Amino acid sequence: MTTKQRAYLKSLAMTMDAIFQIGKNSMTPELTKAINEALDARELIKVSVLQNCADDPKELAQMLAERTRSQVVQVIGKKIVLYKEGKDDKKKIQLP
Repeated sequence: MTTKQRAYLKSLAMTMDAIFQIGKNSMTPELTKAINEALDARELIKVSVLQNCADDPKELAQMLAERTRSQVVQVIGKKIVLYKEGKDDKKKIQLP
């Protein structure tokens, strides 16, 4: 992913709300599956890491990206933005 593409995805993510929250249970297989399904449907999602989660958001972002085969767009504070390119017939986001 180029810096221009990353900047474009960041601009799209600014207006989005987090659709998942990671709490004290941290990463569960169910949460990973749900995030993967959301990425397939939306391509770009935002995940919020709650205060009671002991894990580092950057480490969680890398773990999520590996498990869902997606890319980390950015991690700001306790917000994670992930992108997974959609299949050709379901592509919603056109990268520059």
